Amino acid sequence: MSENDVLTPEDVKALAPLYDAVVLSLKAVYDPEIPVNIYDLGLIYELNINKEHEVFIKMTFTAPNCPMADEVLEEVKTNVESTPGVKSCQIELTFEPVWDQSMLSDEARVALGLDPEL
Repeated sequence: MSENDVLTPEDVKALAPLYDAVVLSLKAVYDPEIPVNIYDLGLIYELNINKEHEVFIKMTFTAPNCPMADEVLEEVKTNVESTPGVKSCQIELTFEPVWDQSMLSDEARVALGLDPEL
């Protein structure tokens, strides 16, 4: 990573609306087996946007053998790249750490009928 890759506070402030827009794009992608979006499920481990508006996402699935993995990854890429201002999207799939229910947002817990306090 070069010094030019490091975002200044001004860069972060300028990119904040784009970051929010990308999060909304991710919230439009749903897990095929659970009626909750991938963002609130906690499947997005990293979301970074550089000065060139290139998006890098590190994500996982609820299970390593997800039969719809390719379709979900394609939907993530398509949704993010169709976000106004995004130049490109690179996705890295990881299973470390393994996903578990502790990664659910409060919204996901409520949607799934789980106690949001746990």
